[in-house]
Amino acid sequence: MSTMPDPRFELKRITDSDWLILDHRYGEHDARRNVACVYELAPSEVEVAWMRSLPLARFYTDAAEALEDVERFHRRARATRRHLPPARAAVLSNA
Repeated sequence: MSTMPDPRFELKRITDSDWLILDHRYGEHDARRNVACVYELAPSEVEVAWMRSLPLARFYTDAAEALEDVERFHRRARATRRHLPPARAAVLSNA
């Protein structure tokens, strides 16, 4: 398994204690680009406000850990998708 970060997602610092997790699958002015806001509560604790309905934790040790969780979640989601035949082929096979 690759340990390279997924270029689809970015952790962008917006202040000394706040970050955004961005999804580059969407354009710069598309609201879906914003995945989460991450707020530092203490040197070893951040809180995440998810802007998507994701079954992920609300608290992490740092912003990078939250980003890694998003990447891991999306890798698992891609790996477990069912591969269905194209709709046209399915219709023709039922004829």
